[in-house]
Amino acid sequence: MRLTTRTNLASRVLMFCAVNEGRLVRSGEVAETCNASANHIARVVNLLHAGGFIETVRGRTGGLRLAAPPEQISMGEVFRVFEADIPFAECFDPETNTCPLIGTCRLRHALTRALAAFYDELDRLTLADLVEGNCGLHGLLALPEVLGEACAAPG
Repeated sequence: MRLTTRTNLASRVLMFCAVNEGRLVRSGEVAETCNASANHIARVVNLLHAGGFIETVRGRTGGLRLAAPPEQISMGEVFRVFEADIPFAECFDPETNTCPLIGTCRLRHALTRALAAFYDELDRLTLADLVEGNCGLHGLLALPEVLGEACAAPG
């Protein structure tokens, strides 16, 4: 199994927003920090917005931010938004399936169970699980003006 680039970038955008919570971030900042093209990030931001995961503010002082606290954002839900329209195998799409084994193949049933287990595991994982206490991630994604309290040096 391999995740699409869009799903990978969606995870990066959400983690970037969570690390910089309480501040509007610009998609250009996300693209630069996450080593992604601005076009790809823009498309992902549109899908995240449509899925209700982020809010966008237009204009010169605009940007994006999480639409809910990180502990309320299920990574399973995010992955479904980005992966659900892509059939895992040919036989998963009844409109384009040409596999002659469809009536007798047992692999499809095993794959269906495996995908359900995959999403079940991701449903247990929240955005907060990915970012809270992850000082390495904060070091990579926190913007200079954002003090990562969870990882701030005592002083």
